Amino acid sequence: MTTPKYEEQFVKMHACVLLPTYNNASTIAAVLDSILSYTSHVIVVNDGSTDATQELLIQYPQVTVVSYVQNQGKGFALQEGFKKAYSLHYHHAITLDSDGQHYAEDLLVFLTQLEQTQNALLVGARNLNQENVPTKSSFGNRFSNFWFWVNTGITLPDTQSGYRSYPLAAVATKKYFTKKYEFEIEVMVRASWSGVPVMSVPVSVYYPSPEERISHFRPLKDFTRISILNTVLVLIALLWIKPRDLVISLMKKEGWVQLWRSLFQNPQESNHLKAASVSFGLFMGIVPVWGFQLAIGIPLTIFFRLNKALFLLAANISIFPMTAIIWMASLATGKIILGYDDWSLHWHHLTLERVKDEGIAFFLGGTVLAIVAAIIGYALTYLVMLWLRRNKKDNPSSIS
Repeated sequence: MTTPKYEEQFVKMHACVLLPTYNNASTIAAVLDSILSYTSHVIVVNDGSTDATQELLIQYPQVTVVSYVQNQGKGFALQEGFKKAYSLHYHHAITLDSDGQHYAEDLLVFLTQLEQTQNALLVGARNLNQENVPTKSSFGNRFSNFWFWVNTGITLPDTQSGYRSYPLAAVATKKYFTKKYEFEIEVMVRASWSGVPVMSVPVSVYYPSPEERISHFRPLKDFTRISILNTVLVLIALLWIKPRDLVISLMKKEGWVQLWRSLFQNPQESNHLKAASVSFGLFMGIVPVWGFQLAIGIPLTIFFRLNKALFLLAANISIFPMTAIIWMASLATGKIILGYDDWSLHWHHLTLERVKDEGIAFFLGGTVLAIVAAIIGYALTYLVMLWLRRNKKDNPSSIS
């Protein structure tokens, strides 16, 4: 029997191929034959297929098969595969789709990168400008890339690719919220939050013509699920992950140096741009559009080419416990502007009319506070940048 081409590398890296499948009887045999020519370390998760998939898998006794009756979704299948691979003492699971889009020869790309970064989660970056790429795939990928950056600060060219390598110690034992297509977003974001490097590697992809294409992606349902997940992840990132990471980094001298360099000492950005970035961040952090600050602010930051890091840092003025202070100050300011005799905050004698009036006062006061904070933030940042850059010019030995 001929030894598979990459068998030695798979053994060395303690890696396996993980193949989730659902009703891909027309393609799975060809996909398995291709994979088995490169490695014998293969796990297939049959996610409740109702076609001939199970009968075909019987013809591959060398493949480890995890199978269950009820279809649960790709995310659930991947989680079951992670658990199985981890129990078999694999360190890495390289996943690819069973519809024939991915090329098994690209397994070497992942193995080569894993030799350099063994604890990383690797995502295959496809060429989405080639023929037969569905328009919805291209748009969906840009949408996903944007929100992944919002949640993690990491820029990836292709966050929707199913061709990946997962570090099993980091992902196999976690409890996850999701079990459909959106799981592939959740697992990446949460791995990054846990300190796992998330990187891209180049891979090839085959897109058949529309009449030959097999897809179980349901645009309305699955896109809605993904949008809900992104909303939840953004809230977690805003309220916990980003403040946590900032505090941890500022507990170290290196963190202050890195923050200083990345935020203030980019010579390509003018003092006005940096001041405008801080100003806009303060405005969006205070203006009463709670829950939508980042959804509105980040696209505008990108459109106007502002400093995204400075914007996010300034927008964090609204994190706990400042949130409560901003709310009370907004309501009090609005009441003063509207000429209320009583501008204090109290909850007795609460009526619908009073809720309406105080809602108007809150929105007006919050908007005024946001504008004032933006003006002050711009002025202070501009003056600080003038002083810093003048000081650096006079003292070239300062941090650069």
